[in-house]
Amino acid sequence: MADRLAALMAHFPVSAQVFNTGALCGLNTVEDDGARGQLHLVRSGSVEVRYRSESLHVNHPSLLLFPRPLRHQFITDPTRGADMVCANLSFEGGAGNPVASALPDVICLRLDEIEGAEPVLALLFEEAFQDRCGRVALIERLFEVVMIQVLRRLMENGAVQGGLLSGLSHPRLRHALVSVHEAPAREWTLDELAGAAGMSRSAFATAFRETVGVTPGKYLQAWRVSLAQKALRRGRPLKIIAAEVGYGSEAALSRAFKAHSGMSPREWSAARADEVHGGVGTGAA
Repeated sequence: MADRLAALMAHFPVSAQVFNTGALCGLNTVEDDGARGQLHLVRSGSVEVRYRSESLHVNHPSLLLFPRPLRHQFITDPTRGADMVCANLSFEGGAGNPVASALPDVICLRLDEIEGAEPVLALLFEEAFQDRCGRVALIERLFEVVMIQVLRRLMENGAVQGGLLSGLSHPRLRHALVSVHEAPAREWTLDELAGAAGMSRSAFATAFRETVGVTPGKYLQAWRVSLAQKALRRGRPLKIIAAEVGYGSEAALSRAFKAHSGMSPREWSAARADEVHGGVGTGAA
């Protein structure tokens, strides 16, 4: 079976930047910096987590994932605290990253529910709570491994409802999605995508819309535009990008780009440049 995550993680990887290794006591706040999410690992202790007007209580070793910027607070015993390792997450493409945008606002999993993660977490905690050369670099790589294991777990257990990851969890639709991800420049027809999924044209179109939330054509357009945005961020010429993502000309890509994002490639690039030059604040627990 084709690897459902391979093309996603190759085109839109996630990187981690550790900002806490140790006990958090009392009240600690992670601010919304407008750019990054967070992944928190609770090794021991009880934690109340507050975000917006909601709260949840963590009483077992757990993982807390905030895939997009969201202000949240931790309340722990002021003396004993809770042993936690925390990292900021930067998704390639920011808010437009297809993985980050497909996830719910908050995910909480017990660590023993994440299949195959035990040895990775054991090494991560060992490095986090000792003073060793290269520990931060190693911890950050391990956080990225844990993130992939979490995505695998969510897909294999059908824990996501709607969107890209829900489609990748579907036993048939996943094959069509992987085909699109691996060959975005191909002139895909509805019949070809249905064939990749092993379904009739009408059954495929209905299942895709109900599961992913958009039509196959809209999804293909969104994936291509996401790839074009990635290439624009790297300074690639629009003419070359157009051919790489399946459009016959700059004009055709520009039309699809504007239909999807509301801006032309030039306008989008200018808006992004303004955001970069304006700077973004950071927050930490």
